[in-house]
Amino acid sequence: MAANLKYWLLAIALAGICADAPCGQSRAAEPAPAADTREAKKAFGAVKSPAGQMAPQAIGQYDCGCVAGAAKMQANGAGWQVMRLSRNRVWGHPVLLGYLGKLATDSQQLDGSPGILVGDMGQPIGGPLLGGHASHENGLDVDLWYAPMPGHTLSTEEREQTSAASVVNHETLIADKAVWTGAQVKLLRRAASYPEVARIFVHPAVKKALCDAADADRTWLQKIRPWYRHDDHFHIRLNCPPGSPSCQAQAPVAAGDDGCGKELDDWFKKLRAKPKPPIKPQPPAKPMLVSDLPPECQTLLAATERAEKIKAADSDR
Repeated sequence: MAANLKYWLLAIALAGICADAPCGQSRAAEPAPAADTREAKKAFGAVKSPAGQMAPQAIGQYDCGCVAGAAKMQANGAGWQVMRLSRNRVWGHPVLLGYLGKLATDSQQLDGSPGILVGDMGQPIGGPLLGGHASHENGLDVDLWYAPMPGHTLSTEEREQTSAASVVNHETLIADKAVWTGAQVKLLRRAASYPEVARIFVHPAVKKALCDAADADRTWLQKIRPWYRHDDHFHIRLNCPPGSPSCQAQAPVAAGDDGCGKELDDWFKKLRAKPKPPIKPQPPAKPMLVSDLPPECQTLLAATERAEKIKAADSDR
């Protein structure tokens, strides 16, 4: 009976999902749940695993959403190893796991890669993370290290203590030739080649190195865009998958825009400009609350927490 109730709770968690609704709003037939004023990153960060079985769905925006039916990335696979396992950020929509497996295999077999190191993905039901990211919320984001996978299975200690190495000389704002090689160019080109990829975010110096290395075919550069930091890892973001009607997609890149012109020049101007001191101290940003997320995410969290309580009660009997 308890197990049936658990799955029933999860089945109704996404009832009335709507398409194209703004973040935190819904056109669902069911009324929004009562306001949950807990800090969202603490509530979602406390979830240790998805409860029960649900159809996979990416919900909301990449920086304001959640994921139902997430799958767990195994620590080791054919051509990959996952870092920082203690964070429990090894979950994603199944299309993300399929993409990573395909990238790992293709980069090994077609490009001679030793394998990839997988950084943060998302939490068991997504949502805001306790630290380090403003996105990775709806199961479609993943960080990969520029460093190649070593030739041995990493220990738990190595996964936790090894630092991702920067590939950028921050004084010259040029990709560091001591660590930046053609292998990273091949990996990024391969990563961008799949139709399910919406964006890949890299440091502006990495984008410049890719622009300089590209041949006549520059279409793969369109998805790779400069962004803050990303000097020791790159961030892959997938398009909304089928079966996720409330997922809000990344705006497409303009056709023919390889990102190697004015946009990139503007980024270097930002990086070289001297920071201006604030006129007055800025108040801390208001934390996102559970009630700020789409109603579907609020319901998913509540259902998962109820299911966990049922599971805990069953184990105590």
